[in-house]
Amino acid sequence: NLSFFLFLFLSLLGLHAFSVSTTTSTVMVNENSGADMTCSFSGDFGATPRVEWKFRDLKGTVSFIYFDAPFKERFTQYNGGLRISKTVRSDTGDYLCEVSTNGGFASTSIKLTVIVPPAVPVSRIPNSVTTGSNVRMTCFDPEGSPPSTYQWYKDNTPLPEDPSKFPNFKNMTYKMNIQNGNLEFPSVAKTDQGQYFCEASNGKGPAQRGQPVLMQVRDLNTGGIAAGVIVALLAIAALIFGLWYANKKGYLPSNKPKTAVYTQPRQTYDEDDVSTKCFHYITLYLADPFIQSELQIMMYI
Repeated sequence: NLSFFLFLFLSLLGLHAFSVSTTTSTVMVNENSGADMTCSFSGDFGATPRVEWKFRDLKGTVSFIYFDAPFKERFTQYNGGLRISKTVRSDTGDYLCEVSTNGGFASTSIKLTVIVPPAVPVSRIPNSVTTGSNVRMTCFDPEGSPPSTYQWYKDNTPLPEDPSKFPNFKNMTYKMNIQNGNLEFPSVAKTDQGQYFCEASNGKGPAQRGQPVLMQVRDLNTGGIAAGVIVALLAIAALIFGLWYANKKGYLPSNKPKTAVYTQPRQTYDEDDVSTKCFHYITLYLADPFIQSELQIMMYI
């Protein structure tokens, strides 16, 4: 055949065209069923090249398939391929077949999808929001394989992905992402009020719907906010007045240095001491010549 003559021609020229190929570049199987992936290589690798299999999961993590735990119970490598006896949903990903020999290397990739019907999605829908606020609803199917796409409903009516293209929805300003399940309202309005639910589907089983939730859109309570501000201001004023009054009455501790006032203790005397002191003072008083003269005048009168 043509490939044999091409190989023979390159060999005569001293050239090598190392190549690896597969007949199963895309494999889709139901969960719990078997899967086969083929891997063939060109003759210039020789009769016994080194063949290795690697697995890259949906998160991008790459691991070697060494045919020991956890692979040896379900994985079997044979000449020309790899077989999984009983697939599980975590087997979904890319399988790399790498062939190498002295001076040569090539590889091929096989995409395996383990089919799992969608499950009831987990959704987050607020019960009450304020007009003008940003609102985001989320919807996620944790089991569907291939990954589910999402459809949102309002009052049992499916919402179009682009509302501007439909007259009945042109006044709505939501943004819907059918891939990740988000439904976002940049500035929610009263017309957005209604009952919402989401639906997950992947074409591999019946679509599943989440529980409907009524979202109410309320106007901003400006009167309540103003009343709250007034009450807060009155409370602050009352606090300031209370502190001023307490400070004025001296109920609050003062930072001024305290001064000590000392008083001479009052002396106490007994009756004898008083009589003695009084007699002494009278004697001195009568001994005064001026007082004596005054007394004589009074007696003469």
